Amino acid sequence: MTPLRLVIFDVDGTLVDSQGSIVGAMTAALVEEGLVVPTRAEILSIVGLSLDHAVARLMPDIDTAQRGKVVAGYKDAYHAARVAGGVAIESPLYPGIREMLVDLSRDSEVLLGVATGKSRRGLDALIEGHELGQFFVTQQCADDHPSKPHPSMLTTALYETGVEAADAVMVGDTSYDMDMAAAAGVAGLGVSWGYHRPDALTAARRVVNSAAEVPAAIAEMWETTA
Repeated sequence: MTPLRLVIFDVDGTLVDSQGSIVGAMTAALVEEGLVVPTRAEILSIVGLSLDHAVARLMPDIDTAQRGKVVAGYKDAYHAARVAGGVAIESPLYPGIREMLVDLSRDSEVLLGVATGKSRRGLDALIEGHELGQFFVTQQCADDHPSKPHPSMLTTALYETGVEAADAVMVGDTSYDMDMAAAAGVAGLGVSWGYHRPDALTAARRVVNSAAEVPAAIAEMWETTA
């Protein structure tokens, strides 16, 4: 009998392209605090981490109080941009994502979930804005867990769904996603269209270049572990 299986997706850089909003919000928050704004590439390199960890990585020399102000400023700026532009404009789905989710969800023995560094408010807004709620039976976010690459998000998703780690796959675009998967004993499937270079996804079992490749890649990964 085929076991119940679980595919867990990262969000920013994997399902949606929110880089404009992320860079804009971080820039606004840092400027408000009179801080030097890093390059776009440097800002995108911390996508996937929980926000407080991301700011600490980006601005290691500021104190805890100022870091808290940057975090608050980022949240306010990001929320304002989302309200003004709408989810579809600020965080559009990457090509083929909806079709890929539909394809995977046709299999009654495959469950889908998300594990993201976004806040619960941000995740809820995105899922509602793109009408994705029907796909994800488990939704793990930064409000409830340590930052990636700690495995807490994945171990909780496995517990909630009753799926064994060997029967799960984590799909993501960053090294944090792949390292989190490895820490949880879950296979990692990297995607090349996100915010980390494919060659940085060293813990991934394999890397795909389009959403259309995801279902077949996952099926092949499960075949090799059967």
